Amino acid sequence: MLFRKRIARYCCYCSKATTLNNKQVLCIKRGIVGIDSSCRNFSYDPCKRIPPKSKATDLSKYDTEDFTL
Repeated sequence: MLFRKRIARYCCYCSKATTLNNKQVLCIKRGIVGIDSSCRNFSYDPCKRIPPKSKATDLSKYDTEDFTL
């Protein structure tokens, strides 16, 4: 759900922040902060959010006959 109404307010999703490494971002307003922090200047940028990967489908329960016409 990339464009849901209530998004978690994390600095790693903010348009005013740039990712430095896996644990820190550089904020225009607050400087270097953790990725899970936030402030009142939060502005959501949907391009910064990476959705979770879906699980691989288990095809072992199907036979080859199931895939033929």
